[in-house]
Amino acid sequence: MQSIKTAPLSKKTIESWMEKLIKRANEVGEQGEVPVAAVIIDFNGHCIGHGRNTRNKSFNPLGHAEIIALRQASWIKKDWRFNDCTLIVTLEPCQMCAGAIVQARMGKVIFGANDFKRGGLGGSIDLSTHKSAHHKMIVEKGILENKIKDQIELWFKKKRSKRITT
Repeated sequence: MQSIKTAPLSKKTIESWMEKLIKRANEVGEQGEVPVAAVIIDFNGHCIGHGRNTRNKSFNPLGHAEIIALRQASWIKKDWRFNDCTLIVTLEPCQMCAGAIVQARMGKVIFGANDFKRGGLGGSIDLSTHKSAHHKMIVEKGILENKIKDQIELWFKKKRSKRITT
């Protein structure tokens, strides 16, 4: 199997990115979107793509943070292959996003909290290790997990309570 080479990001750097993403996700949540944010880091450690959920705002089922970050990074990189890049995202990518990430040949994916209902990188199904995956990637999870789980759970709790009272 081919060795995967991505930017050597320290734990401190990863946590710093995740803290920024959590803040961005809070803003997204206040705007009525599920609070998820993502960045793509190239081999040199530079952010080449960032995204946040926009499904409700854009009336687009593809308006997931990961997809938006991939589109931007593809445009900046002028390539659709991301073997040497790292995707950092607050919540485990759903199955649609995980499929896109596999197709994009992402070198490494780092996420905070698992999504046991819809997760595509181990929470519900693991598309990164599925026999159909032609590309192998590194998946790291649990970065600031409790903070992100609390954020998501609180957002859904508020959303449910608004639905009941209105």
